[in-house]
Amino acid sequence: MRRRTFLAGSAALGAATLAGCLGGGNGNVTVADGETITLTPVGKTYEWFQDDAARFVDARGTGQYEQSHIVGAVSSPASNPGGPGDPVMDWPTDTRIVCYCGCPHHLSSLRAAHLQKNGYSNVSVIDEGFFEWVDRGYPVTGQSSTAFYEITGETDPADAGEMAWVRDLESDQDEAAPIAADGSYTVHVRFADITDDTVLTLSTPSYTVEAPLGRLTDGLVTGP
Repeated sequence: MRRRTFLAGSAALGAATLAGCLGGGNGNVTVADGETITLTPVGKTYEWFQDDAARFVDARGTGQYEQSHIVGAVSSPASNPGGPGDPVMDWPTDTRIVCYCGCPHHLSSLRAAHLQKNGYSNVSVIDEGFFEWVDRGYPVTGQSSTAFYEITGETDPADAGEMAWVRDLESDQDEAAPIAADGSYTVHVRFADITDDTVLTLSTPSYTVEAPLGRLTDGLVTGP
């Protein structure tokens, strides 16, 4: 099984916690849902945090947010952007908004894209993701033991550019990753309080699989 464990909390973590994640801290851009998204190095976003010069948006599921999040951040899941009670949609459209997620910027880029489509003009994403923020000892609320798993699979190449989603529906935890041109994908799952027996839902545009985590991480997923 492809699994690693680390402590997500206010204590500093080892650099290995980001191993296996895509992306890095180069301050580049990415494209999500047709929008060009700015990827901002975590150190720069921390400067904004210290100066109270930005508002932070956690794009993960509410279960992950409740376990641990950046101090002052609000929950606004990428899986239901702008849904009922989403506080972000009441902010002025010129607010500097920093979105983040876990590994390292797939969900946050989707959330940022939705904001830009709704007229928000100063949106960026933490390039290295939430766990690099934690690793540097920057302020977070909450502390939990969280495991890191990899789920790899293949779907119809016609799904290229879409997302593969993994969800724990019971605890409202989400992760996602883009589907490559050949139909392959790797989702890095960082959920709290799950075991090999936890049933997760894996979905691509071509299929949906509900299976225990142990089965999903045991080999290449190609369908139900």
